[in-house]
Amino acid sequence: MKTTVDAICIGQPRPFNGAEMSAIGKLPADGPLDIRSFGIVGDMVADPKVHGGPDMAVHLYPRDHYAWWREQIGPHPLLDSANAFGENIVASNIDDSVVHIGDRFRLGSALLEISQPRQPCWKIEHHFGTKGMVAKIVTSHRCGWYFRVLEEGTAQAGDTLERVEEGHTDWSVARLFAKLYDKAHKASADELREIAALDRLCDLWRNKVREAIAD
Repeated sequence: MKTTVDAICIGQPRPFNGAEMSAIGKLPADGPLDIRSFGIVGDMVADPKVHGGPDMAVHLYPRDHYAWWREQIGPHPLLDSANAFGENIVASNIDDSVVHIGDRFRLGSALLEISQPRQPCWKIEHHFGTKGMVAKIVTSHRCGWYFRVLEEGTAQAGDTLERVEEGHTDWSVARLFAKLYDKAHKASADELREIAALDRLCDLWRNKVREAIAD
């Protein structure tokens, strides 16, 4: 699996909702960018307690989902932009149902590994000025995902994002997200144990599952 990256986007925290800050409003960058273990140089998060860090270093939200969103919420100027969902990597022909936890991708000279789905939050709805989007993400499993950086390097728009190794092939990003967030697809006890054993899933999500098993 490989696709061409249309843009790599970065941004800084800005006032978002009163005193609340957010870096969801990213912009496409020109030229090569350094990709480090903490993320892309020049890209920042507003709240490091819940965003950023090695397991949320680089975010991809599939461009192919934009057409579906137009059907759900109608025309919206953000859907005409490069990165309506605050993604770093803008790319098509790739989505949550065909990539797996732990898949490894080469982007430029960097090596990335899918570490977790993206957990949706209220900031998406505030960004769009549209209620109900989080619920639609949960039921559609169109969540996007984060990469950790296994090998630091550089990349730029026009580079190829190519899967070079599959991870946990029974656990696509969409399936894992559905089992943990969509009540209609609630994980069984056996599935929770499988998830807890996924060594390429980030520790945060694995620990949450372990806590659920223990309850």
